[in-house]
Amino acid sequence: MTNINRETSLELLHSYIESESLLNHSKMVAKAMEAYARSLNKSDQRIEEWWTAGLLHDLDWEKFPDEHPHKAVEEILPSQGYSASVIEAIKAHAPERTGKEPETEIERYLFACDELSGFMNAVSLMRPNGFEDMKVKSVTKKLKDAKFAANVPREDIRKGATLIGKNLNDHIIFMIEVYRE
Repeated sequence: MTNINRETSLELLHSYIESESLLNHSKMVAKAMEAYARSLNKSDQRIEEWWTAGLLHDLDWEKFPDEHPHKAVEEILPSQGYSASVIEAIKAHAPERTGKEPETEIERYLFACDELSGFMNAVSLMRPNGFEDMKVKSVTKKLKDAKFAANVPREDIRKGATLIGKNLNDHIIFMIEVYRE
């Protein structure tokens, strides 16, 4: 990722996405990815790749929903010089659209952080103190309610935790801590 820094990636994100909720989601996934990369003692370069993959995973969702994530991984990101690691992770976060299952560590973590962060944000919006005093039970209780955030596939949340070798509660606890900061 030569000449690509956080500012460049944020500018790219804002040039494709206007929706505040999608911008927030992208930044939340980036924050979770960075926290996991740090917890796994990744190098500074890898931490930046993990953050970038989280930030840009839905880059083309707003402008090209029918082509997501193909537009980003085949046209936008390669032309901007993003690394294969970032591009492949973004491809693997939507296996039902790309046919690429999450295999590498960055791919598995992006898959695991994506749907859960969106779901947890929805839970936080229903709470007076957001993430501040959120407990695992607040999240797991809402996961059982099929009507709550009905568009979030529960099986993807469970699959994500399995892909990173964590039980779901531990994954939720980690994410709560990330979003409390």
